Amino acid sequence: MIQSMTGFGRAEAICEGKKYVVEIRSVNGKNCDVNLKSHFLPRDKELEIKQIVSRELVRGNIDVTISCEQTGPRKGSRIDTDVVRDYMRQLEEGGLLADAGSHEAVLASVLRFPDVTATDTAEMSEQAYATVIEALYGALEAIVDFRIREGESLEDDILSRVRLIAATVDEVEQYEAERIPAVRERLESKLSELATGADQARLEQELVYYIEKLDINEEKVRLRQHCRYFEETAADEQYPGRKFGFIAQEMGREINTMGSKANHAQLQKLVVVMKDELEKIKEQSLNIL
Repeated sequence: MIQSMTGFGRAEAICEGKKYVVEIRSVNGKNCDVNLKSHFLPRDKELEIKQIVSRELVRGNIDVTISCEQTGPRKGSRIDTDVVRDYMRQLEEGGLLADAGSHEAVLASVLRFPDVTATDTAEMSEQAYATVIEALYGALEAIVDFRIREGESLEDDILSRVRLIAATVDEVEQYEAERIPAVRERLESKLSELATGADQARLEQELVYYIEKLDINEEKVRLRQHCRYFEETAADEQYPGRKFGFIAQEMGREINTMGSKANHAQLQKLVVVMKDELEKIKEQSLNIL
């Protein structure tokens, strides 16, 4: 089953009064490059998450964002009463407390000082980390579903173009026979301009030479084989993207050779059609896993 490398997945899970949200975006890439954005995960956990993403998504440029939202009462923040008392004592000893207005107003100002409120930064619990992993797998499942749906469209498009190239090869055959009479006519026309008569045996030798030079039967056979191999790869390979690129290169060699041997206006047009379809195949192959 063909998958695209482009996709998006999102999932969330709640634990200990916090909602963990995981979003994954991917685009095409030669390898698997995972960029993880999270402000609360420990380093060792980040490495483990990257390994999970690489294993599940295989290839692409992948951005993983893990965020945390408070859903219940905030825990871990407390007022350092010793610091508050020390501030109040200093204000009173400096004679500032009496002049500053009511104690309530002064206290409200002191409580806004940055070192008055302390936050307990406890390590992430195993339960919370398990919740993050749960959300991660949910997002991975969503992005794989997205990639599969996108891959179905890519498969229909790319195989239709491969079949069009194969059908165009069949069209080539109806114009091949027209080339030899044209070559004979051109040679005889040139010979008629000479004062001496033509050597008929030598003329036939030259015709044989041109027939061999213009023969594209091997190119047609190989190009048809590449088209069949392309379809077989699509049906059998789990991740055929790289192999599609190699097959498309070989298809291009045969099409280019046919173009250089065409020696016929209509054949050249058919070669241009095949080249155009092949370029679209190559472009689509870059986004296939």
